[in-house]
Amino acid sequence: MAASASDTQRIVHCFRAPVGGLFRHVRDLAQAQHDAGNAVGIICDATIGSAMEEKALAATEPYLSLGLKRFPMRRQITPSDISATYRALREVRKLNPDILHAHGAKGGVYARVIGTLLRASGIRVARIYSPHGGSLHYDRGSWGGRAYLTAERVLQRMTDAFIFVSQFEADAYAAKVGAPDRPAAVVRNGLRPEEFIPVPPAPDAVDFLFIGALRDLKGPDLFIEALAAFDGAGGRLPRALIVGDGEDEPRYRQMVADLGLSDRVAFHEPMPAREAFARARIVVVPSRAESMPYIILETIAAGVPLVATRVGGIPEIFGRETDRLVPAGDATALFEAMARLDQSPDEARRDAEALRETVQADFSAEAMARAVSAVYRSVTIPNK
Repeated sequence: MAASASDTQRIVHCFRAPVGGLFRHVRDLAQAQHDAGNAVGIICDATIGSAMEEKALAATEPYLSLGLKRFPMRRQITPSDISATYRALREVRKLNPDILHAHGAKGGVYARVIGTLLRASGIRVARIYSPHGGSLHYDRGSWGGRAYLTAERVLQRMTDAFIFVSQFEADAYAAKVGAPDRPAAVVRNGLRPEEFIPVPPAPDAVDFLFIGALRDLKGPDLFIEALAAFDGAGGRLPRALIVGDGEDEPRYRQMVADLGLSDRVAFHEPMPAREAFARARIVVVPSRAESMPYIILETIAAGVPLVATRVGGIPEIFGRETDRLVPAGDATALFEAMARLDQSPDEARRDAEALRETVQADFSAEAMARAVSAVYRSVTIPNK
């Protein structure tokens, strides 16, 4: 496959849920690609998204000259996917894309199947895949893991290039699915210049903040357990804020109540990260699995002290500072790291500022968009 003769392209991004870091990644790419003169469109699920995400989708639409198309997409593979795929196929065919960029496990199924059907009908479209963790969070030992990873192996043959957001993700794909036999690149997530402006805590800020999806993969249960450990350690009892939503939210609320933390732990619906940062002195990211989480980058860029786990691509962000990270799934280690920052606020702020300067040099949205475009150009099929 040779590079396209044109410098501009028709690009369609396909993913399931317009939430979290994956959604943020696509929004940044869409805006950068539009600003570079490309025609961009998005296909995603119609049944999920908080008011904050719906607002973000609406704000992205001015950059989508190919439009925003939404269909019901369930997390699990179901018979309804067949009709949804053909419905999406009809819409994508009208858009006549040069690039069909699949994001996440479910988006990866839809977009690569659709791209392959388009190719069979004579439409020359390049199929790009970014896992964003997705199926790679599963292990081969479970039934679900075997099913998802087998699907990934089948779909590998329907892929023209891979873009991984971390070296960890690229290595996990090679180990669990198999080394790609076609072009593959690691393009790390990046931030806009204005996101590196520090966010100081408000006068009434709580001590600790969890912000993210309320599901065990992200570790809110570990965060709550670590907060409970302060009760037996003596000294000041911290206050905390949990920002996010998800189907497991009632369970976490009950956990807070059962541990006697209701007077010190508040819940809040999703809000922009920088708004949430101002409400706390320290951010805690207790994830059990990640790829290249935006919340880590955003916290560091804002100059906010951070406790995070040593999982996925997070060590790639911290670089020589990886000794600051704590083991995943260990509430005791999480508590100890939180207590250290809580007891030394001036030192915590100085360390956060040093880490912010390191990240600013290596993680920019502009560089991310340029690298993604280079992959597109390398595989675009000519003479469409």
